[in-house]
Amino acid sequence: MAKVAEYSPMMQRYLETKEQYKDCILFYRLGDFYEMFFDDAITASRELEITLTGKDCGQEERAPMAGVPHHSAEMYISRLIAKGYKVAICEQLEDPKTTKGIVKRGVIKVITPRYSNR
Repeated sequence: MAKVAEYSPMMQRYLETKEQYKDCILFYRLGDFYEMFFDDAITASRELEITLTGKDCGQEERAPMAGVPHHSAEMYISRLIAKGYKVAICEQLEDPKTTKGIVKRGVIKVITPRYSNR
């Protein structure tokens, strides 16, 4: 993968956040959707049976991308958790309508599988 500085500003922020949550599938809020990129997108596409597409990211090749509507994200997250994945939820921390430039985002929750001692 290219250096973070070689990506678009939005993708730079995504990669900086992902670096802190390497062991999670990062649900990154972009408008009305949670998007996943690169390996997370490939995994989510396979495990959730959702479409794998791509996003311009400042590189010659598009970044693998998969997304789910924010209003139905809980169902998708539950399915990933049931399969043993950890999920980090990255929300928009500012109102995009009143913010100039890139909206500030941050991980508000990490959801992990519960293991029982049966």
